[in-house]
Amino acid sequence: MNEMKKKGKILVIDDNEEILVALRLFLSGHFEKVATEKNPEVIISLLMKESFDVIILDMNFRAGINSGNEGLFWLSKILGVDPDVSVVFITAYAGIELAVNAIKKGAVDFIEKPWDDDKLLATALKALEIRRSKIEITRLRDKQEHLIENIDHLFDFFRGSAKTMDPVYKAIEKVASTDASILILGENGTGKEIIAREIHRRSARAREVFVNVDLGSLSNTLFESELFGHVKGAFTDAKDDRPGRFEIASGGTLFLDEIGNLPGSLQTKLLSTIQSREITRVGSNRPVPVDIRLISATNKPVFELIGQGLFREDLLYRINTIQIDLPPLRERKEDIPGLLEYFLGKYSQKYGKPGFEIEKEARDSLFSYNWPGNIRELQHMAEKAVIMSEGSRLKAGDFFLGFRMRTPDPDLETLNLEQLEIIAINKAIRKNDGNITRAVRDLGISRRALYYKMRKYDI
Repeated sequence: MNEMKKKGKILVIDDNEEILVALRLFLSGHFEKVATEKNPEVIISLLMKESFDVIILDMNFRAGINSGNEGLFWLSKILGVDPDVSVVFITAYAGIELAVNAIKKGAVDFIEKPWDDDKLLATALKALEIRRSKIEITRLRDKQEHLIENIDHLFDFFRGSAKTMDPVYKAIEKVASTDASILILGENGTGKEIIAREIHRRSARAREVFVNVDLGSLSNTLFESELFGHVKGAFTDAKDDRPGRFEIASGGTLFLDEIGNLPGSLQTKLLSTIQSREITRVGSNRPVPVDIRLISATNKPVFELIGQGLFREDLLYRINTIQIDLPPLRERKEDIPGLLEYFLGKYSQKYGKPGFEIEKEARDSLFSYNWPGNIRELQHMAEKAVIMSEGSRLKAGDFFLGFRMRTPDPDLETLNLEQLEIIAINKAIRKNDGNITRAVRDLGISRRALYYKMRKYDI
């Protein structure tokens, strides 16, 4: 009760002075502030000056009128100023039809005159609780939008000048506004997820969630639970009900990455869900409808996999209404200067370093390099160059483009610790296409330790 009194502010509007006095005296023991007003014409000005949690509003103000229309009129005005406020109607002329209409218009409850004190208090406190819930929902919605904006910022869409990318840009413009299923094909590191997010940003589902699922990382045992969810007790570790990725993504976009790595048995389950547009949680028999925009991606040659019997042709048709082929960085080298400028600017700000100039020799090296790790490799090399730089001018050596050529023979039989470290570091970097975050995870060391060793060994 103390918490309610501390936070709750209530406004009572009625043309009867005795009622205002009675309610002020009674409610002041339960709310932080109780304000009263006879004239409904001043409601809006009051709300513009101060925010109230609960408003108890009479439905009839003019003598001889008991239709309740006056109250409904002021209800719409109040909610126009503060959509989250809880309005409770009070009237001596109650009727089921009027009460139902009031609730439909946005009131949270209805009190009859003369009232029962216990019932009125319970109604007012419940209205305060509803107000708090509305504010929390609004706060969470705003927070979600903020998080979506920040996440999207991490996946900024870069539009360069390379002609090989023109078909990609045209496809995005044509399909984004539709709900067509899209398959994005391209090598590792070419930016398939960024394309998927850009399509989502331009779609009618942009304000809804974007859910990314790496199918290649899901084991057969986890597949159904992760994608479709489970109910409590479905298996040993199922201690609570849990929605799957399809349910979480409902209303928004579901991005199935590495779909070419999916085993045949799981392809069948996925196809069934896509066809029916409903899921059944593990341990349940109740189907749950889902509404998703499906975007898939893979670096595998899916058409060859079909010929080898490794990928279902009917599944490909379901996910491939529109196909987008993403070229590797070596086929869009005109975009390297712009991408490099973007990444250098991003990491200069992140690590608190000044802007950089790139020497001609370094630019030539970047253009002649084949970029097996594509844009992801360029991004991590740019980050590494910013971290390791000792001045504002970046040379070719600052981008570590030659580390593959300096790698000792991995088959070399040696017990020399430095040689073994160099082999391990280069294998980790190659395995992860230049992705330092994944490399340090495989090596079991910190990012700082890895950069120290790369500098030490000139990797």
